[in-house]
Amino acid sequence: MQWDPAQYVRYADERARPFHELLARVGADRPRLVVDLGCGPGTLTATLAQRWPEAEVVGIDSSAEMIGEANALAGERLRFALGRVEDWHPRVRPDLIVSNATLQWVPGHRELLGEWARALPADGWLAFQVPANFGAPSHVLMRELAESTRWRQRLDGVLRHGDAVASPEQYARLLLDAGLLADVWQTSYLHVLPGDDPVLDWVRGTGLRPVLQALHPNEASDFEAEYAALLRQAYPRGAGGTLFAFTRTFAVGHRA
Repeated sequence: MQWDPAQYVRYADERARPFHELLARVGADRPRLVVDLGCGPGTLTATLAQRWPEAEVVGIDSSAEMIGEANALAGERLRFALGRVEDWHPRVRPDLIVSNATLQWVPGHRELLGEWARALPADGWLAFQVPANFGAPSHVLMRELAESTRWRQRLDGVLRHGDAVASPEQYARLLLDAGLLADVWQTSYLHVLPGDDPVLDWVRGTGLRPVLQALHPNEASDFEAEYAALLRQAYPRGAGGTLFAFTRTFAVGHRA
């Protein structure tokens, strides 16, 4: 799937906050190797190098567009590489593995998490965050429209459903079974988004991308127009902007 870094960072503050709240629960003191899986344009990965100035920090992403942006931030202790998360296996044990809003795109990521957790050294950390809003109107309406008579044949199998992520209890059990201490929680954010069709603009940077790339440009425009009308009803604009609720699941594991 092709990503658009400029579109993705249009809501940079809202997307960055969960990352920082996730890392606030990581108590690593002086890690030597930190790996950020699904690093995107690298701006958040760079904050890891600032927090741990002695660590080697590596960001990995499957998008050539994102890595192209990230490489502009690379330095002596901060580097980026093109690669798929599902193909990454720790040959050198990292002291901290981070994955922010990425694993929902990776089928079978629970098995990967188990592998990463078992690879942690003593005092190693695993921290990840995934969206937990697949039952929200933004996602339900997208799936329902994709399954409608007009679009069903063109979009069959393009969108993933609620099983894209696990429950907090399942993630906690996974970490505990790997011998880690587990800190798992959910946070529901209520974003106030400015402008016209802001929810459509939000999902253009993430969840809508598979749909847009599966369709001819003219078809994509038609789908967006139908979807935007549904979103306006589900998320009416009010004084000060449009309210957009978004729930995320956070998990931090520590090998004490």
